[in-house]
Amino acid sequence: MNSVLTKSDLRRRVLAARRERSARERAAAGAAIRDAVLALPAAAPGATAAVYYAVGSEPDTRPLVAALAERGVRVLLPIFLDGGDLDWAEYTGPESLAAAGHGLVEPTGPRLGVDAVRGADVLVCPALAVDAAGYRLGRGAGCYDRVLSLVDARTPTLGVVYDDELVDSVPVEAHDRPVRAAVTPGRGVVPLADR
Repeated sequence: MNSVLTKSDLRRRVLAARRERSARERAAAGAAIRDAVLALPAAAPGATAAVYYAVGSEPDTRPLVAALAERGVRVLLPIFLDGGDLDWAEYTGPESLAAAGHGLVEPTGPRLGVDAVRGADVLVCPALAVDAAGYRLGRGAGCYDRVLSLVDARTPTLGVVYDDELVDSVPVEAHDRPVRAAVTPGRGVVPLADR
């Protein structure tokens, strides 16, 4: 992927490539990502993990969410708010989820507020691409850039991508916030830059 592409062009390319991935490939990616994140000290029993619940052709984080909860990790899932901020609620099992707008699945429990993510021991972010400096290409709403600005600088922050979506560079704007690592199915957790 070329760094001279605009964010919109790069999004289109990545989304088109993701649509070509098979259900088997997405499931295998989800299992590998689950195992990589579970190996982190920040994912120990009693920890709090803020994770997104994958939909469509995203690398599947549903196995990760379930495994974290089974391990005794408090799992916070996002709720998309008008205006682009994310509220958070606790995942307590598949029955605690409901379909939401934009094809998303969200928790139905009590809302904890946008600042709830400040207490997370690890933050797992969606991304379409992540570069060597930790900058991620998202869907364009800026939700996770705002979330990344809330967590402590030492909190492990992970951008989840397929192996070929870990790239040399993505277009960066002033509001973009980097993650400290990427997690891919084939490479596991990959620390980025000096984060």
